[in-house]
Amino acid sequence: MKKVAIVGCGAYMDSGYGCPGEWRCLKAAAMGEGKFEEPYQVVAFVKCECPGRSVVPNLSMSFKLSETKPDEIRLSSCLVNSKPGCPYAKPEELAAIMEKKTGIKVVLGTHEYHL
Repeated sequence: MKKVAIVGCGAYMDSGYGCPGEWRCLKAAAMGEGKFEEPYQVVAFVKCECPGRSVVPNLSMSFKLSETKPDEIRLSSCLVNSKPGCPYAKPEELAAIMEKKTGIKVVLGTHEYHL
């Protein structure tokens, strides 16, 4: 089974802007639904906190502490599709930074569930 680390938008999760938290991402990964083509094991779930400076170090620390390197990183659907979008970085820019720093493929989106 492939392993995945998920990065969610902390502002959306904490403020209730339509993302109730990580359960939808976790369900999609476990069931192989939404943007996941097969079931994945979630080995890390990291919140991106504004302005995003700590997300890459936090990801790296989660890999170190869990002693597990994921096959890929997914930016959550709330992070990718938020309206208004992140004022600090576009999802594509954030993904490029993460890929460069971690050497792990970053995929945009986790699920397509509705409220």
